[in-house]
Amino acid sequence: MTSEAPSAPLPEPRPTAPEPGKLLMVAPRRGKPPKHLADLTLAERMAAVKELGEKPFRGRQLSVHYFERLAELDAKNPDSAAALTDLPATSRQPLLDALLPNLIHPVRELVCDDGATIKTVWRLFDGALVESVLMRYPDRATVCVSSQAGCGMNCPFCATGQAGLTRNLSTAEIVEQVRTAARHMRTAAPLGRSTEGAPLGEEAEEGQAGRVSNVVFMGMGEALANYKAAIGAIRRLTDPAPEGLGMSARGITMSTVGLVPAIDKLAAEGIPVTLALSLHAPDDELRDELVPINTRWKVGETLDAARRYFDATGRRVSIEYALIKDINDHEWRGDMLGRELNKRGKGWVHVNPIPLNPTPGSKWTASTRRAQNAFVNALRERGVPTTVRDTRGQEIDGACGQLAATV
Repeated sequence: MTSEAPSAPLPEPRPTAPEPGKLLMVAPRRGKPPKHLADLTLAERMAAVKELGEKPFRGRQLSVHYFERLAELDAKNPDSAAALTDLPATSRQPLLDALLPNLIHPVRELVCDDGATIKTVWRLFDGALVESVLMRYPDRATVCVSSQAGCGMNCPFCATGQAGLTRNLSTAEIVEQVRTAARHMRTAAPLGRSTEGAPLGEEAEEGQAGRVSNVVFMGMGEALANYKAAIGAIRRLTDPAPEGLGMSARGITMSTVGLVPAIDKLAAEGIPVTLALSLHAPDDELRDELVPINTRWKVGETLDAARRYFDATGRRVSIEYALIKDINDHEWRGDMLGRELNKRGKGWVHVNPIPLNPTPGSKWTASTRRAQNAFVNALRERGVPTTVRDTRGQEIDGACGQLAATV
């Protein structure tokens, strides 16, 4: 099923496709999104409200509406001001104008898996497009969010990487993807069936049905290349309501291709989110081709950083491994990966092989079931916990590596 909303008048900025193997570590300079409540800490919100001539506690009242009640707040929505019944009538619209601008506008929605998977294409304030995916399970709901418009990591099997990098998202643009999904979950009918395979993110705690329980930074972009905004979003997600959404850090997964300094920086933040390392090859020769960041930080350096993350946080690291037919799915590579992980100890890591999701124009395809099983068995024989991950949203180009934000 596909539904489309009227498009915003701004044209979509499109970068030039990157040269093979070329990295773009710094996003192009573009105009910044307008300041939003979700960009600020509670103290900063109260200060911002005071600067507008209002009493500081109005900042907390707005936070209750936004983060706790999940109210539909938008400066351009005439119903938003009327909903703020605990604020003076003369203050409502000025506060909305100053702190609650519309940041993301839905332009396309695609649904599959009997309504359990929903991909939304969002148009940002400057016309850039990003995508998020809501994946519902009977006892949990996971939102896959974008942290950049496009990606500068240039992995050749990933549609996002092949599109190039337009710009970084702000903290509030990331948070809005989650909050919108949370609003949807409040009214969504419960699912009555189970889904096979390992879901994205950690297992949800009891009582999580009907709400967003997990957030994975596995949408468009390399989140650790947009570090400040990504960490700001994590803090807004995990801060207790009404400072934030009050989610458990255990339900948040930060994915990276292996920016070693940023992994160490994340380990020092004191937020025990799960680290997911997109490895895709255990040897430098192949990984240099599949994951160009490997030309800066080699497999050994990257795995060492992942182990340090486990030591600092106690959170088991996930190794993401897209299985590509006749490229990286050899049984001996599974054995090599097991040996590399075991060099760094036991019990600190879990491997998630993922059958490669098809992308337009790609010369590669998913491994055969026989090769997949041989690869998985090689890891398990080395004692490495391994689970083939559930693939959701292939038919709507909403699975890992397929997000290209097209309308």
